[in-house]
Amino acid sequence: MGKKSRNPSFENTLEVLRAHSFEVVPFAGAPGVVLATKHGAGAVLAPGEGAAVVLLERPGAVFGSEVARLVDRGYQKFLKTSKYEFPATAAQLEAIHLFSEELSQLTGATSLYNEGLGTTSDLYEYDRLRGREAAEPGPARPWELAGGH
Repeated sequence: MGKKSRNPSFENTLEVLRAHSFEVVPFAGAPGVVLATKHGAGAVLAPGEGAAVVLLERPGAVFGSEVARLVDRGYQKFLKTSKYEFPATAAQLEAIHLFSEELSQLTGATSLYNEGLGTTSDLYEYDRLRGREAAEPGPARPWELAGGH
């Protein structure tokens, strides 16, 4: 009797996703790449070398055939597509989190503690930090020698 492979193939993984009510369709512009969606959220998947599935785009809300990136601005999370950016609702964040959890369980991806607590963003842009790097120089340091002494 032959051994079962611990690492399922890309096609087997897609079948498992379909069996769990994920919609899996070819992704435009890239052969062999698929868009998996469920609950209004989705991710772009491709076959991997060591793992059956590689995420080309992290999970996010689906708008048309595009997966929106989640941007954290400190005071609120936003969904950003190639053309638009708008505030994320609690229902969208919950859908993204649920989708991410189900996807990682079904594909055998590593589950991280911080991702289990809530939705993690793709990009963090805090407005209070913007422009600080160009601010006035730091305070004088009297212990440092000045003038080449």
